[in-house]
Amino acid sequence: MADAKIIIFDDGPIQIDGPISVADENGKEIKVVAGESVFFCRCGASTDKPFCDGSHQDCAFKSKLTK
Repeated sequence: MADAKIIIFDDGPIQIDGPISVADENGKEIKVVAGESVFFCRCGASTDKPFCDGSHQDCAFKSKLTK
């Protein structure tokens, strides 16, 4: 099985490429399309949580990576 790749965008979402499964805190699976990138919200404004819907562009979300 290939490894997942995680990309964190400044002022935007977290992108995950690769084989993943997503579940809520009770273990209920949340559907993701196999082979497609998944984008997780970091700004808290998405109406499609936990996924990003682009709301970070309208809510002035700012977050730069610090190493």
